[in-house]
Amino acid sequence: MDDLIRIPCVLMRGGTSKGPFFLSRDLPADPATRDAMLIEIMGSGHPLQIDGIGGGNPLSSKVAIVGPASRVGADVDYLFAQVKVAERSVDTAPNCGNMLSAVAPFAIASGLVQAVPGETTVRVHNVNTGTIIEARVGTPDGDLRFQGAAAIDGVPGTAAPVYLAFREAMGAKTGRLLPTGSPQEVIDGVPVTLIDGATPMVIARAETFGLTGREPASVLDADPHFMARLEAVRRIAGLRMGFGDVADSVLPKPVLVGQPTGSGDLSVRYFTPHTCHSSLATTGAVTLALAATLPDSIVGSALPEFRQGDLTWEHPNGTMVVRVEIGAGGAPAVFVMRTCRRLFEGAALVRQRN
Repeated sequence: MDDLIRIPCVLMRGGTSKGPFFLSRDLPADPATRDAMLIEIMGSGHPLQIDGIGGGNPLSSKVAIVGPASRVGADVDYLFAQVKVAERSVDTAPNCGNMLSAVAPFAIASGLVQAVPGETTVRVHNVNTGTIIEARVGTPDGDLRFQGAAAIDGVPGTAAPVYLAFREAMGAKTGRLLPTGSPQEVIDGVPVTLIDGATPMVIARAETFGLTGREPASVLDADPHFMARLEAVRRIAGLRMGFGDVADSVLPKPVLVGQPTGSGDLSVRYFTPHTCHSSLATTGAVTLALAATLPDSIVGSALPEFRQGDLTWEHPNGTMVVRVEIGAGGAPAVFVMRTCRRLFEGAALVRQRN
């Protein structure tokens, strides 16, 4: 196999996403060369990613690159890469909180962080946003465990819990929680909240699109008129938030909220952005929680009594619970529980380039 290069990697599920995890030292330092390699590894440019290890879906065409920390106060760096499925391109603008949930266990297993008996805290520097997120994983007797009794909707079975604390989630990409300075404005007749929390989002009420916010993801994806209108709103939102033309970017993410069907606080439909997420992105759940602390936002106006505490978001596959705590300085922190699993370890094979 002299014509193939072996790149060590571990396939992991993080929350409701999955993809290969690489050590930064094993990939090219040059971003363009690195991205070209990731495109080949994942098999992008084909709807099934048939010539790579991608799953033919945005939720399974994700990559995590982990290495030594480059920021004071962090233990490791984590660069997230969204590798497009049908297009041969890579987007490192967004973060992924679901993949983030597997970073600390990967870092411990790779020897980047030393586990301690009981519980190990890993301060993860997300290179995409420049923020640090705390991840706490159980390490009984100083040993990493993936099996456990924690369950999350959208994933079958149970696994060991991973607790994430987003303490620097405001203004991840723009430096401001409200990039336009307003908690609510109107785009093309649609009232929206443009917010930059753990990820930039444009939030609207489902009813303004003639929907309930409780529709199955497949129904929303199959409605071309709705999807075109949502994309038009998203592109204008991108301009207003300072991102320029976002036609080729996954940011900002559009989100619809509606009345819950059960005991949840709101029903949520999160878009990635051109398909509806089968559950809910962790960064989306965190940003919705931050919006809930703003009384005049789309979310805050629907939850007028909320200040801090637990919030339950209903998504297409169940619910996600987040907790908001207001710190001594008045800044909110958001806490989420996820699970992860180590699926496969070995090497990705790529062709030699002259």
